[in-house]
Amino acid sequence: MSSSIRRRPLAAALLASVTCLGLLTACGGEGKGSEAADGKASAGDGSFPVSLTTAWGRTEVEKKPVRVATVSDGDTAIALALGLVPVITPDVEDGDKVAEYKQRAIDKLGAKKLKTYDDTDGTDYEAIAAEEPDVILGMNTWDMDTDHAKLSPIAPVVTFADKKQSDTLTWQERLKTAAKALGLTKEADAVIAANEKAITDAANAHPEFKGKTYTYSVVHPEQITYMSYADQDPGVFEQLGLVKHPRAKNYSANKNGVSLENLDELESDVLLMTYPFGDEGLLSASELESNKLFQSLDVVKKKHFAVVPSENTLASAIAYPDALSASWVVENLTPILAKAVAGE
Repeated sequence: MSSSIRRRPLAAALLASVTCLGLLTACGGEGKGSEAADGKASAGDGSFPVSLTTAWGRTEVEKKPVRVATVSDGDTAIALALGLVPVITPDVEDGDKVAEYKQRAIDKLGAKKLKTYDDTDGTDYEAIAAEEPDVILGMNTWDMDTDHAKLSPIAPVVTFADKKQSDTLTWQERLKTAAKALGLTKEADAVIAANEKAITDAANAHPEFKGKTYTYSVVHPEQITYMSYADQDPGVFEQLGLVKHPRAKNYSANKNGVSLENLDELESDVLLMTYPFGDEGLLSASELESNKLFQSLDVVKKKHFAVVPSENTLASAIAYPDALSASWVVENLTPILAKAVAGE
């Protein structure tokens, strides 16, 4: 699962996830790109200056940054997770309510509300420049190829070492690279450890999850998408003990559509669905769940079927985990899984 790359409205984010190989942890999977992301930053012990190799050349951070600007929701999550309130962030929620886990962090840091710019037409360079940031975080954006030339005169830009890493880095790798540039490596390690503990504790509390096969499917506008295909990176479902159904080997990033005539392909010990597009999806929740073939599935008849809600951003956070949302995902997903496994 890709980490939260320029978070768009939920429906758009999940539509993009059809082609994102890393839906369930981070595009490209755990550990990929870590050498390029982490190995090129010096002074990771918190001393300055820090020199960072990026895909657009060297970035030099002369002293410990105080004023941090961000160019994506994922970068905002990094800053907040490390205890920093960005001086300005993109208004990527498009007027929607701020995600619960994000608001928690904002409130904890005493900010109540973040200062934002309208990113409807892309990054607002003038708004960022007006805030006189010490650094600009761009670890979670697909737009850096366009943005870098206009952002770098404003402040040092902290971003990935290779353009391919816009898709392949895990949220942990993005966090670590940003933390080195911010002099907050210990804080990043603590964030990662806390998230790992949350997952471990949840898995230990629910041994009944272990070994249960699961299918995760998203109802997109053009198709029902088999998201838990074989090459899909192991993500929070599998970290909690579930395993992909053997049928997952028949699906891939480029072959993941399930027709209404083949709904039995969704059969598994546990079936999880999400409907991020509502009435604009291929079919609504009521239409699918009243389908006779769907109702005939053992997983449905035995009540091992559950819906992952999209309204509270859980489905989006699963698709695009970041340093801020990971523990919240476990907190909210675990009871859903527990009921599905129990057949309640």
